[in-house]
Amino acid sequence: MPHVTTDDGVTLYYEEAGRGVPVVFVHEFAGDWRSWEPQMRHFSRYYRCITYSARGYLPSDVPAEPAHYSQARARDDVKAILDGIGIERAHVVGLSMGGFATLHFGFTYPERALSLTIAGCGYGSEPDKRAQFAAEAEAAATRFDKLPMEEAGGIYAIGPTRVQFQTNDPRGWAEFRDQLVEHSPIGSANTLRGLQKERPSLYDLTKEMATIRSPTLILTGDEDWPCLAPAILMKRTIPSAALAVLPNAGHTINLEAPAEFNRLLQEFLHRVDVGGWRTRDPRANANSIMGGQ
Repeated sequence: MPHVTTDDGVTLYYEEAGRGVPVVFVHEFAGDWRSWEPQMRHFSRYYRCITYSARGYLPSDVPAEPAHYSQARARDDVKAILDGIGIERAHVVGLSMGGFATLHFGFTYPERALSLTIAGCGYGSEPDKRAQFAAEAEAAATRFDKLPMEEAGGIYAIGPTRVQFQTNDPRGWAEFRDQLVEHSPIGSANTLRGLQKERPSLYDLTKEMATIRSPTLILTGDEDWPCLAPAILMKRTIPSAALAVLPNAGHTINLEAPAEFNRLLQEFLHRVDVGGWRTRDPRANANSIMGGQ
């Protein structure tokens, strides 16, 4: 199986399809390398597309200790994929947990990013939600420790930002759920404790985000409530960012609304590739509402 090895010895499984400018897809907590299939099929017609399973997600390695999981590790695993395949720069597309990794990759390794697409990013970031998020992450980790994966994963798959997927596309949601319950319970619990529970809030990263100059697309569903305010924060803070909100959509937007997700992403990548992406005109940041003040 194709794989790369990280600097701390973890083996990451990946797949690729297509030729041309590289695009790396970084999956969410409830997904794995298979989560990007609608995008791999579409974009491999035009790009060299890479998808991989994060550490803790089969068939990648599943380290036994939570200390092997962190936001910094997730960020550097994106770089490990690029280095291991021999790619200098790529478009990086991440959803949720993968969106956080993409954001951190963008301001840590700006020279490696052709562009950043940050989708469904923001869980637990709002200052008044930090304690609640940490408690819920620990509770979910405990379920993965103690319950059969069929039950623990099934509970996660029906969360308040997942029901939109089930309502809009029951067949697609069932496939998503079936893949989720195949995950390693150890990897799921360790990811929750070592990465999700401990990652910094976006509201504490505004200085870092303000340094990003790579073309950036922020995507969120309009019923993905934990990500709406953080999406606006990123839009306001990253000078090269655009924001698109998908209607009647929850958290799993690349699977819930693949046609619209692909349309927005394709237009974005094309504009970047032809040199047509612009940073925000600083005049748009004026405190005046109507101008002339």
